[in-house]
Amino acid sequence: MKLTILGCYAATPRTITNPTSQFLEIRNQMFLIDCGEGTQVQLRKNKLKFSKINHIFISHLHGDHFYGLVGLISTFMLLNRQNDLHVYGPKGIKEIILLQLRYSNSFTGYNLYFHELTSKESEIIYEDEKVLVKTIPLKHRIYTNGFLFQEKIGDRKLNIDAVQEYKIDTCYYQKIKNGRDITLDNGIIISNEDLTFDPVQPKSYAFCSDTMYDESIIPIIENCDLLYHETTFLESEADKAEKTMHSTAKQAATIAIKANVKYLLLGHYSTRYDSIDLFKQEAETIFSNLLLADDGKTFEF
Repeated sequence: MKLTILGCYAATPRTITNPTSQFLEIRNQMFLIDCGEGTQVQLRKNKLKFSKINHIFISHLHGDHFYGLVGLISTFMLLNRQNDLHVYGPKGIKEIILLQLRYSNSFTGYNLYFHELTSKESEIIYEDEKVLVKTIPLKHRIYTNGFLFQEKIGDRKLNIDAVQEYKIDTCYYQKIKNGRDITLDNGIIISNEDLTFDPVQPKSYAFCSDTMYDESIIPIIENCDLLYHETTFLESEADKAEKTMHSTAKQAATIAIKANVKYLLLGHYSTRYDSIDLFKQEAETIFSNLLLADDGKTFEF
């Protein structure tokens, strides 16, 4: 997996910071997570192949998480996009986007599908042969979901020395990678374990946007490789975090350690603070494997 942070600051865009948006690459598939104002500029700035985005996931309908969506959809139209585009987000997102397109007389030349979410329980919203995506219900001022991206277990890896030793024809290689045993011409059965290595361990990424401290998400994100959890405030403003239904850096770190995640990525910083290093310093008192999101940063895991 490869994650590029396009924006990770709270509320309004500034000349030096951008609201929430992330670009996630999984096995040659490109997913966009949230689409704050200026997202398409950030996609170009970071030289990302945004024309290959076929699935966009919107956590909630606060502007700093989706105001860039109609612009991106319109740009796809101007670039003569042909591929279908799927948007997953809270109920109401279809009406908002189609209203803007209708009154600007800017209908797309490609198929635009909306998958509106209403469930307050975790559910699978996207699945193919390589990737599964499920919602992470969050507690915020309006209906909000995070998203868990999980790789599926891939094919087993061929042991080339072994298949060549048994003189197995290449036409059987895919069956072997799929886990099949092989019967030789003399009737001897060769176990798949003798011909292959275990597949690469699948990775998982949990995106938890705006939310107050909520331990109910722990069973969903448990043991994930990377957790992005919002940290709008420091503990000194815990009262503001509670009032606005956001989290502090300390609270995000507490979730990370209780969920036994490998790495915690902090983001959605309030711009009231002089340095984002303050968030890391606070969270490190609870959880050590910390990363700081910042606009333009890339993480491979």
